[in-house]
Amino acid sequence: MKNILAGIVKTVLVAPDPGSLVSEARQQIEISQEGVVGDRHYGLLMRSDGRTPRYPRGTIIRNARQVSLVSVEELQQGAAALGIPEIRAEWLGANLLVEGIAELTRLPPSTRLYFAGGATLVVNGDNLPCKFIAKVIQEQHPGVEGLEERVVPALMGLRGLVAWVEKEGVIQAGETFEAEYRFAIKNVQQEGQG
Repeated sequence: MKNILAGIVKTVLVAPDPGSLVSEARQQIEISQEGVVGDRHYGLLMRSDGRTPRYPRGTIIRNARQVSLVSVEELQQGAAALGIPEIRAEWLGANLLVEGIAELTRLPPSTRLYFAGGATLVVNGDNLPCKFIAKVIQEQHPGVEGLEERVVPALMGLRGLVAWVEKEGVIQAGETFEAEYRFAIKNVQQEGQG
């Protein structure tokens, strides 16, 4: 059974500096098979890190983290949980800030995101919060004591998604998109387990 949700792209962003997590707003972004052109995560391949512990750090693997998406709704929830006025998409290094899908981070892997301009992304999974975004958020709110330590637990399940490119195109601010997914089969037992 297919499910379709609709949303709108509020902002498109690029993180051009390989040494910085922070992204910058643009009018549009070009999406190629390697990801967002000009972004720090651009490429068909990447080096393994803490998110891929089965491989020694630095092993060359497929890049399934080409594009990062966050939602207006979840950023508002995260800011409220932390007691701060806002969390901005660029502080998280996001490429797309979207609105209209309240629980964006809960979309299952393999969800396809079809953009009105023709680009298609495939969700790899949720983007776990990390100490690097915690530091950036603390820097943006220097008067809030102890914020950095609270960011990771507060944003768990609210940091958005990472995706890879299935179909190239251009994505613009104001563009609509559809998220199409199927219900996952739950509680499947492995053979030999009771």
